[in-house]
Amino acid sequence: MNNYSERLYRDFSASGRWTTFRVKVETTDLYVRAARDLSERTRSIVERVRAELRAHIARQDDFLSSFTPVAAMEDVPEVVRRMYRASERAGVGPMAAVAGAIAELVGTELAAESDELIIENGGDIWMRVREPVTMGIFAGYSKFSGRLAVLIDPRKTPLGAGCSSGKHGHSTSLGRADAVTVFSPDAALADAVATEACNRVKREEDLPLALEYALGIPGITGVLAVMGDSLAVRGDVELREYGAH
Repeated sequence: MNNYSERLYRDFSASGRWTTFRVKVETTDLYVRAARDLSERTRSIVERVRAELRAHIARQDDFLSSFTPVAAMEDVPEVVRRMYRASERAGVGPMAAVAGAIAELVGTELAAESDELIIENGGDIWMRVREPVTMGIFAGYSKFSGRLAVLIDPRKTPLGAGCSSGKHGHSTSLGRADAVTVFSPDAALADAVATEACNRVKREEDLPLALEYALGIPGITGVLAVMGDSLAVRGDVELREYGAH
């Protein structure tokens, strides 16, 4: 590996490494970095996956509304299967895994067309890279926000990063953490576990127990949580100062 790590954020400027584009379909808002413009292909995948989800929700109302796992049905599309599995492992409703599941499905379907890919879906990420990247952590008004980053080793990708906040963003959260980021090769699982880990943080003293929960889930490799001026990190997480190479 070389010593340069490219920073991840919604930057659409051109570079020799990436072509960057946005694909928005209803509430799914993807920021994609790839070797070339794959926006039309990406849009077709998202439209198909969203149609599959709508069809399944018509069969099983609780899939959309439940905050706990629901009984898995047979003969379901891949996105639903991944969400069922993540929901059951994390102990949350299936929709807690939707952003990570869509990001990973888009990434795996585009993989044959781009050597490197980063798919960000509302803060949840799936990536496959050949050189290091640095993922910045946004934690609202915490002193760590915009100053903290995680170095992603390409040898550990494909990798998912699920991100949840009890104070920022549009997703429902029962917790009060500024940011919880969970890493796993399974992006749907990372998304679901980040949701539940964040739900468990009501005060700064809850951070260690939230991390213990996350790392107790098979398939989770690392977790980082911020609340106010407190930071907790466990597992395979390599911290950097944001902006440092």
